[in-house]
Amino acid sequence: MSIFRVLLSIIFPPLAVLDKGCGSILLTFILTLCGWIPGVITALIIVNSDCN
Repeated sequence: MSIFRVLLSIIFPPLAVLDKGCGSILLTFILTLCGWIPGVITALIIVNSDCN
């Protein structure tokens, strides 16, 4: 997980998961609309799961 992706997840979560597929983008976008923190948490989980 790069520092750039982490910062992007905090600033604008849907943009951080742009290359992970439509489902990830949609889920992160909806959670970001519901509240900024759930979107950030989801984006960080999705970006972190890419490293494993």
